[in-house]
Amino acid sequence: MAFLTEPEPPRGTVLPVLPGISRIVAANPGPMTYHGTNSYLIETADGLVVLDPGPDQPAHVEAILQAAGGKVDLILLSHFHHDHTEAAPALKAATGAPIVAFRDTAIEAFQPDTMLDDNDAIAGLTAIHTPGHASDHLCFALSARDDTAVLFSADHVMSWNSSVVSPPDGDMRAYFASLRRVLDRNDDIFLPGHGPPLPEPRKLTRALLFHRMERERSILARLAKAPATTLALRDALYSQTHPRLQRAAERNVLSHLLKLEAECKATRDGELWRAA
Repeated sequence: MAFLTEPEPPRGTVLPVLPGISRIVAANPGPMTYHGTNSYLIETADGLVVLDPGPDQPAHVEAILQAAGGKVDLILLSHFHHDHTEAAPALKAATGAPIVAFRDTAIEAFQPDTMLDDNDAIAGLTAIHTPGHASDHLCFALSARDDTAVLFSADHVMSWNSSVVSPPDGDMRAYFASLRRVLDRNDDIFLPGHGPPLPEPRKLTRALLFHRMERERSILARLAKAPATTLALRDALYSQTHPRLQRAAERNVLSHLLKLEAECKATRDGELWRAA
């Protein structure tokens, strides 16, 4: 797959993306976050929207506040993973802006002020429920800017790497369906939760889906030869994976196995999985 790279961005700096859209990259780099979380500032007819305020880092929150001139009208969350949401309470406390997210949150203790359902519209953005990476994951479609149809794809489709699908909140069957859903769209550009903007997004989205289908076929082929554990399958299929990503690779394998089990293509006996 042809993933994109970009130089490490300056911290606390507003990076223009498209007319009325900019991003500030949080200082939380890592093997799962690339250079850090993208916090988007979106100018709308209803005021300034901040999508994914990012980790709870005072310097990052201050950078958002300075870029916004201290006035934020809406705090939008793509999903409730901590690297996207931790700063939301601090940003709300500083601005009074309501927090908006999917109606069924993965963290019961963190309830948004406004809850969205699939296809709900808010501030000129349309929520598209795309579970898989997370059960509450939303992408947001924005009316064309400068003749460019935009989808904020968060962690569903990223330009720099594929997403982890970790059960129980992550669901591989839902991930397949959500990839197909965005493939049916005609967006010109994806703006992901980590990494640079993704032009011609359907090409990479199609490659991500094909990669997952190939991974599934490889798992079934190995189970047809002999029963195996998730660890054994991970070691066989992800032998070149960096040690820091081995746990994530195992979670992806388990998610594939649970999908195959639900489709009556695999069964398990304790820790051993078999082809059905």
